[in-house]
Amino acid sequence: MDPMTRRRFLRASGVVGAGALAAGAAGIGISELLSTSTPETREQAPTHAKLVIVTLYGGNDGLNTVIPYADPAYYRARPELAYPQEKVLRLDTALALNPVLPGLHRLWQSRQLAIVAGVGYPRPDRSHFRSMDIWQTANPARPVRTGWVGRWLDGTAAPVEAAVSFESVLPPLLAGATRSGACISVGGLALPSSLTTTMIGALGQPQPGESALQARAALSYADLVKMDTMVREASAATSSPSAASDHPPATGTGGSNSLAAQLGLVARCVEAGVPTSVYSVSLGGFDTHAQERVGHEMLLRELDTALTSFVDRMATTANGQRVSVLVYSEFGRRVRANSSDGTDHGTAGPVFVAGPRVAGGLYGEQPGLRDLDDGDLKATMDFRDVLGAALSTVLGAEPARYLDGYQPKTPLPIFAPV
Repeated sequence: MDPMTRRRFLRASGVVGAGALAAGAAGIGISELLSTSTPETREQAPTHAKLVIVTLYGGNDGLNTVIPYADPAYYRARPELAYPQEKVLRLDTALALNPVLPGLHRLWQSRQLAIVAGVGYPRPDRSHFRSMDIWQTANPARPVRTGWVGRWLDGTAAPVEAAVSFESVLPPLLAGATRSGACISVGGLALPSSLTTTMIGALGQPQPGESALQARAALSYADLVKMDTMVREASAATSSPSAASDHPPATGTGGSNSLAAQLGLVARCVEAGVPTSVYSVSLGGFDTHAQERVGHEMLLRELDTALTSFVDRMATTANGQRVSVLVYSEFGRRVRANSSDGTDHGTAGPVFVAGPRVAGGLYGEQPGLRDLDDGDLKATMDFRDVLGAALSTVLGAEPARYLDGYQPKTPLPIFAPV
């Protein structure tokens, strides 16, 4: 899925419009977000856990990310795409990481990376839109209009800054029925040249007799200018030596919205003691139907560089040491390569959880390559077990309350005790 398709998913999801309007959520700027840091919140920050959710849009090829290098069936299914045993970064006697993930391999060795194998949901749907909707709303049975983080915002009566997205559009994940997270675009807004600041300010003035919803919609015009100014300031700040990570952002896939740039803003907020509990960032382009090797490696390199730099940076401060990162994609790819040296939409895949508070190691069971469902992997772990662990351990919430009644059978111990 390329960045345009990712944006189409976000904009086409009815949950975005409904949740954001119900909540009256505005796009706020980084300066405004940083201003929520007070002496009280900075004092409390080291005791408050935080979750960073990384969405890989397009369907990441899990079999070429966490590689079953010891299984001959892997090489038979992918004669051109399979990685030879001497190239992979071994995790144990059966599984290995892709050769372009040395940073994640280092985190694994230091027990700061957990890999949950075979994660999926019942009755897989190979549509990008439906599958991502299932992941973000945590409801595989039927479409709903709220995300699982959005329902947590509703249930805790949280302020808008409690959950923040650094994507171009608020994801359904953060939309609740009565509340919504905030959205801050890394690249700023491209306003039409015909619109002046004065004109937009006039559009944002409340008018007598209008409804609360109309007034909120009008104010959003004024928010555009404020948000654009603040985001441009943030972009300049994150490119400074003091704000940048040790590694430069990768190029070619994210542009100004690269994963490294998004995580750089998260790092600024965490270090400043901003009282945000959940951050949402993303990387698109994983719909690798043709000539997969080059494009997939480029994306994995960007993920590796951005994520390991962020985790290293977080480990250096008390605030950062309470941060955990969850990385997922809407589905994996089919086991057998297609005729275009790529892979088509599949089912289950690995989930990464990284950070100083993570109980590193391998969790769950790697799906077998000989017991397939119409050529696809059979999920061995329900995705709600992973989300439930994040809710209960990181956010201190009851999973069933926000997972539409689903109760994880056994708590997944991927996060170290506080």
